[in-house]
Amino acid sequence: MAIKRKTKIDSSFSMSSMTDIVFLLLIFFLVTSTLVNPNALKLLLPKSTGQVAAKATVSVSVKHYEDNSVTFHINGSQTPVDFSEVEPQLQELLTDEEDPTFSIYADETVPFKEVVALMNIAKRNRYKVIAATSPE
Repeated sequence: MAIKRKTKIDSSFSMSSMTDIVFLLLIFFLVTSTLVNPNALKLLLPKSTGQVAAKATVSVSVKHYEDNSVTFHINGSQTPVDFSEVEPQLQELLTDEEDPTFSIYADETVPFKEVVALMNIAKRNRYKVIAATSPE
């Protein structure tokens, strides 16, 4: 004697609830990613093709030597400038600029704290910064 069921078992699966969860997670991560670093410096990083939208009028070169000394040169000058003099010279050179921008040419051996110190100068004075790189 075989007992038959009156209702059939439906083996299909509805994906509508899964897509709702995915969209909610997507919206959550988009909103929270904008709040992660609101005070970060906005850098204009050049492409490897060498085309940059903004043109820097002033350049700051940073050179690191084997004896752990670091020198700063403004606009390709051969005479090094002390770090305490970099900000006043940048302010003097960029006072009349409509969109003040300077570029940082840092040797690959320069400690990152030196580059960040130059970025802090840019943030204090509301300058834009271009981190110069060599093409690949």
